[in-house]
Amino acid sequence: MRVLGIDFGAKRLGLAIGDTATGVATALSTLERPSSEVALFEALRRLCAERGVEALVVGLPLNMNGSRGPQAVAASAFADRLREELGLPVETWDERLSTAEVERALIAGGLSRKKRKGRRDRLAAQLILQSYLDAHRAR
Repeated sequence: MRVLGIDFGAKRLGLAIGDTATGVATALSTLERPSSEVALFEALRRLCAERGVEALVVGLPLNMNGSRGPQAVAASAFADRLREELGLPVETWDERLSTAEVERALIAGGLSRKKRKGRRDRLAAQLILQSYLDAHRAR
């Protein structure tokens, strides 16, 4: 089953694609959020159709104590809306520290701030989706 991973953000969505058969997630792209929600969901609908996506995983940025702050509430609402708009199964997945982990790796790799910005979100989506796929393969 093809799965789209999403690192949800206020300005951008990081996207990754993976497959439950192979258990491998690959960074895809970063989607700048359009000014309208309609355009955002249409872009995601098109992407899912083009890539044969059958399910989506949205990163859930929980606080370190497991509680839901404003970003986690927004990500949950986005996941609910995706479910309605696309008619596909959507799960949320704990993404605590995924962006920080990606940022540290990019800095260690010597990337400039500008280059990191362009890669951070899609690599965070890949990390989220890979974690999801790993957990579901272990079952």
